[in-house]
Amino acid sequence: MQNPTEAKRIIEAALLASAEPLALNDLKRLFDDEIGPDTLRRLLDELREDWSGRAVELANLASGWRFQTRPDFQPFMDRLNPEKRPRYSRAVMETLAIIAYRQPVSRGDVEDIRGVAVSAQIIQTLESRGWIDVVGHRDTPGRPALYATTKAFLDDLGLRSLQELPALEEIARTLQLQPATAQPAANEEAPAPADETPVAAESSATPAGDAGGEADAAEATGDSAVPAAG
Repeated sequence: MQNPTEAKRIIEAALLASAEPLALNDLKRLFDDEIGPDTLRRLLDELREDWSGRAVELANLASGWRFQTRPDFQPFMDRLNPEKRPRYSRAVMETLAIIAYRQPVSRGDVEDIRGVAVSAQIIQTLESRGWIDVVGHRDTPGRPALYATTKAFLDDLGLRSLQELPALEEIARTLQLQPATAQPAANEEAPAPADETPVAAESSATPAGDAGGEADAAEATGDSAVPAAG
């Protein structure tokens, strides 16, 4: 069995080398399950303290532990990756917020709350971003799909569980949503209506990842026929 100092160095090396967060079960495999979860948590807490005050921090997220750049340094990291950020319409972000706070919900539930139809592309955008997923089906005619947020959504917010979700009005600030001011390119869709103004989404405390999709479809108006949920 490794001594605590050596075990902590092994954990540190594994976390620094991993592109994804590592859960306790992943870390246990480093030691052939010779170190229990309580000891691992203690070593991780010590390692987090060792890195305190540095430009990189050890964070405990929904899907596990990872090293990440502190938010204060993210603007400098963005200069190394100046590619265009994904833009999401207000309708997409409102739908995400409803799912986050009312989950599990169907598309029909979201439409009832927003008062307008929710296009399939809005749901597909959130699914492709990895923020929501189907967790079941309601036992009603048509068996509409029920949606909930994912661990990736919590990771992007820097949270461990849904109980840590910030107040609704703070989600946009946490995800650093900013009004999109850039003019669309010739091959892009025209700007969305007022209630669907695109916003740029990025988690400031996470490593650079896949850009995800861009929501470019206008949502149906309130008096349009509501598509069947599912």
